[in-house]
Amino acid sequence: MIMNEAVSNCKYLLVEIDGGVATVTLNRPEVLNNLNKDVLAELASVFAQLETQPAVKAVIITGQGRAFCAGGDIATQEALTPATAKEWARYGQDVLLRIESFPRPVIAAVNGYALGGGCELAMACDIRLAASSAKFGQPEVNLGIIPGFAGSQRLPRLVGKGRAKLLVFSGDIIDAGEALAIGLADKVLPPEQLLPAAKILAMKIAAKAPFAMKQAKQAINQGLEMDFASASAWEAECFAMCFTQNDQKEGMRAFLEKRKAEFSGE
Repeated sequence: MIMNEAVSNCKYLLVEIDGGVATVTLNRPEVLNNLNKDVLAELASVFAQLETQPAVKAVIITGQGRAFCAGGDIATQEALTPATAKEWARYGQDVLLRIESFPRPVIAAVNGYALGGGCELAMACDIRLAASSAKFGQPEVNLGIIPGFAGSQRLPRLVGKGRAKLLVFSGDIIDAGEALAIGLADKVLPPEQLLPAAKILAMKIAAKAPFAMKQAKQAINQGLEMDFASASAWEAECFAMCFTQNDQKEGMRAFLEKRKAEFSGE
């Protein structure tokens, strides 16, 4: 395991790269890894740099200590005006959109509290693995505000409109089991197994054809925003693009020859 020089000069994040998998750890345990502008800026910078590194084929986001991310830094938000609040929300939305649109799969390893902006960060990832001790919620109404980092948009797309309204309107915090039941978490594991399981899954993904993985992510993410006919046509475009790659030829040839494919990323 190595620290990558291009992304190691962070104050609030730890970045490790091992076997094609980058693990990005929020490292402010004393404040439950809450999000301020500096943390968001580091996340944006790290993902921009990882995007230029084709050797990184999957990313894990997790938190140090007992929280994944307990939300925004309320002390820095209290004095916002309507204008600066809008700027703050748009900035956070842009950072999470960068993570959501990252061309390779991103796994959230939710090790503890994922509240407010932390839940929104987890929802921007492709897959959410949760420790059995994890807690999820959008409790912003308890502060007299609403989710601002697109939580009101991603949550209903994941769990349905009714459940999303229940969580946002009540401000309730739910456990990992309920998050799994409603589709907010994809798998629940004992805390000690969470990060090893995330790494095993990330390594499995990293062994696949990178271009096909990118096309699959685009087909799902963008297709969900279209009507079914348009989404199906978009899928056909993404499918066809795979046939421009040597990895398609290698994958099919390996299948016919009954051997393991050796993908080159080309």
